[in-house]
Parts: sequence; structure tokens; C-alpha cells
Amino acid sequence: MESACGGSKRELCSTSKRARPAAASCAGRADVFLAGGTARGHARRVVEELESNPKDELLRSLEAGDHSALLAAAENLHYADLAALYENLDDEKRELLLTTIGPQLATDVIAELPDMLIEDALNRFKPAQLRVLLANLSDDDRVDVFQVVGKEAQVRFFSLLGPRDKELTRSLLKYGEETAGGRMTTRIGRITADMTVKQAINVLRRDREDAESLARIFVVDEQGRLAGKIRLRDLAFATWDTPVRDIMEPADEYALASEDQEEAARMLSKYDLVVLPVVDEQHRLLGILTYDDAMEILQEESTEDIEKLAAISGGQSEISYINTSVMLQYRRRVVWLVGLAFVSIASGYVMFRFSETLEKAFVLSLFLPMVVAAGGNSGGQAATMVIRAMALGEIDTGSALRIAWKEARTGLFLGLSLGLSIAAFITLILPHLQRGTGADFDFAHLAMAVAAAITAQVLSATVLGAMLPLGARAVKLDPAVVSSPSLASTVDVSGMLIYFSTAGTILNLH
Repeated sequence: MESACGGSKRELCSTSKRARPAAASCAGRADVFLAGGTARGHARRVVEELESNPKDELLRSLEAGDHSALLAAAENLHYADLAALYENLDDEKRELLLTTIGPQLATDVIAELPDMLIEDALNRFKPAQLRVLLANLSDDDRVDVFQVVGKEAQVRFFSLLGPRDKELTRSLLKYGEETAGGRMTTRIGRITADMTVKQAINVLRRDREDAESLARIFVVDEQGRLAGKIRLRDLAFATWDTPVRDIMEPADEYALASEDQEEAARMLSKYDLVVLPVVDEQHRLLGILTYDDAMEILQEESTEDIEKLAAISGGQSEISYINTSVMLQYRRRVVWLVGLAFVSIASGYVMFRFSETLEKAFVLSLFLPMVVAAGGNSGGQAATMVIRAMALGEIDTGSALRIAWKEARTGLFLGLSLGLSIAAFITLILPHLQRGTGADFDFAHLAMAVAAAITAQVLSATVLGAMLPLGARAVKLDPAVVSSPSLASTVDVSGMLIYFSTAGTILNLH
């Protein structure tokens, strides 16, 4: 890796986010941006102080409005830390931070900001500064920016791009935001199969500054179709006149540009890849998906699934929980809660319908919450296991019957274990706590009724919890939509029906 403090001013302290060096490598050059001996000496003293806690120093500099100290502190922080600090600042301090660090240093910071803050941050720069910042963004980050800003801002930002960046951005924007093509970068090491090793090295030397990664170099044919891949070390240790096609490896793992981003990210993880080539329908190499992109994608998808499992609707917010507004939290939760509240009315209606059964044997009310909760817990476990397996690609289409049979047996064993435990409690312990059942049956019959009911409830809830995600996927819905609260509300109703029907039949209460 080349030194971050050598070369052009752009390279000074704002390298590619994939290859940014340690903060110390840039800290010593803060004086490049300052003029005069006094300012240079002041910057050196500030940099020395930053070694203890640069975040605190940056906040103190913001409070004091000290531009030189603020710049030195910002140069000594990783861009991800700067983005996190920016999110927690008020508007005045955000303005001060961005105007002080300028477009060069702000490039990577902008790419790390939550979607909701990007447009506002970009609007704080003048057009000339925006032109520099947008040009410095990697093509995948630039496309991400264009996908989250408003239409007017998109047109204005697009007019500031150079001809090459315009063409590239336009070509990438045709892919959906959640596709592999929408997340890929086109800055790759690319050589042709008919080259010699010497020719390939010369091409890579020319393109090394623009390439996102040279960990894997991809080989294409005359039509630009993916033909293979090769490691840089293989080129380095081969003789100059060796044909590339003789030492390249097959590129068997690739993603279509139209493929869902989660599927592409899962391929990177499954096959332990550093980068994944992205091709079009004609197998022409378009770009790559990098490992850090895959981590971001999987984090986004996991967050989405977790929120849906918790019955939180709407698009996920990249802003931290502390900085998310109360009204946004309210809007994302209220619909599900109101809907589930009305579903719960059905539980009350079932209890009302079986009120005579409760009057004849009020002791049944003692075990009703346990039977209902056991069904919700077992159904939630089954749903979580199936959704996880689906997310990892472990379940193929047509596996529903196998899964139903597997979960039915699991549910039966779980139900029997709970049933026997409760039956033992009712038979051996409950008589010492209560003299009688208060009805025309003894504790042994009560134990049989409750054990049968909880076994049936756990069995049915387990199968239902496993089948609902599969059914959602079959009708093109996100399986995580079958969230735990909605499943629990459904199982509450079915649990009451099973409990009262089973107990009423066994105890002859109808």
C-alpha cells in the first residue's frame, strides 16, 4: 500500500475508503493545509495532543470554533468515526465541520452517512466543491448517493459530473437499488486472455490508482465476457512471455447484475470470496461486489428481518436509535400495534364463547395463560429457525412437506415434554396447594385434559410457525413479514380454541 501522504493533494489524507491508512500516517502532514510558520507550529502541537483522544479534541475544537485544530483532529480520525460524530452534531456544528475539512476529506465521510443526512450534507458545499467531492466518490458510492437524494438534487448533482462519470453513473442507475448491479463498483483490475504477463502487468500498473481492489484480477475475452480470474502474485512470479490464459483460473462464481443484492452477498460469504464479479445477461463483466459491500448488505437485510420480526413497519432507518425522531418511531410501530390489538379481540371472543365451560370448572383458568404462551413460544421458535434457514439458502423450493414433517415431530416431542411436566405438577403438587378442583372431576382427569391440550397446542403452533414463512415466500412476500407478534396473536386464538375444546371434551363439560 502506498503512503497516504505521498503524491497528489487528493491522495494526501483522503484515500479510497477501502485502502485508507492508519490515522497517524496523515496526522503529521496537517501543516500542508496551513500557511506560515506560526500556523504550522500550532498544527504540530495540536497533532501531538490528538494522540490521547482525537474525538474529544475534535468536539472541543468545534465548541471553540478553532478551524486549524478542527482540521488536524479530523485528519487524525477515521472517516467512519467522523460520520458517526457528524450524525450527533447540531446543524451549526455540522456546517462548521464540513466547511473546515473541505470536499477532499469529506468524500469518504459522506459515503458513510445515513441516507437521510446525505442530501443535507451535500447541500452545505458550493458547486465547485461539490464537483470535486462527487468526482472523488467511488462509482458505487456515487450511485448510492444518487439513489437516496431527491429528484431535484439528483439533476443538480448530475450536472456537476464529468462526461465519463456521467456515463458511468447513468449506466449503473438503471439497476435497482437492491440489486447486485446497483451495489457494484466498476473500478476493477481487468485484463484480456490473449495478453502476456508483461502486457497484463503494464495494464494493471496504469490502472492501479483507479482499481477498487487488485486482490483478484479478472480476465475477459475479446467481447468483454468473463473468462477467468488470476491473482496478482501469479502474475508477479510468472515469466514475462507467459500467456495469461495459461495461468488463469476459472471464474465459476459470479452474480448477474439483476440479481438480488442479498443473494450476491451470500455468495461472497459462502465461497469465502474477497470480491465477486458481476456480469450482465451476455456474461460481460460489468464490475465487482467487494467484501465490505457484502457486510453492509447483510447488515441491512438482517436489520430489516429483525424489525419485521418485531412488527416494525416501513423502511429501516440508518440513523442511530438515539437520533431517530419520536414521530418516526411512532409511525413505524403504530400500524402493527393497532392491527394486532384488533386481532387480540378474537381471543376475548373465544373466552366469551367458552364462559360456561369456565363457570363449570374455573380451575381451568389457572392453566390457560400457560397453554397459550407455550404455543406462542414454540411457534416463534419454529418461525425463527425456518426464516434463518431461508436467509442462509438452506431451504429449497418444494421442501415444505419435509419441513412440516420435521417440525411436526419436533412439536410433538416438545408438547409431550411440556404435557408430562404439567401433568406431574397437577397430580403431585397442586393437591397440596388446593383441596379440590371445584368441579365434578379429580386432579388426575384435570392433568390429562391440560396435558392433552398443551401437547396439541405446541404441535399445531410449531407446524404453523414453520409453514407461515414458507407460505409468505410462495406468494412473493418477505418471510419476515410473518413477525413474532402477529404469529403470537394468531396462536393465542388457536390456543384458546384448542384448550377449551380439548378440556371440555375430556372433562365432559359441554
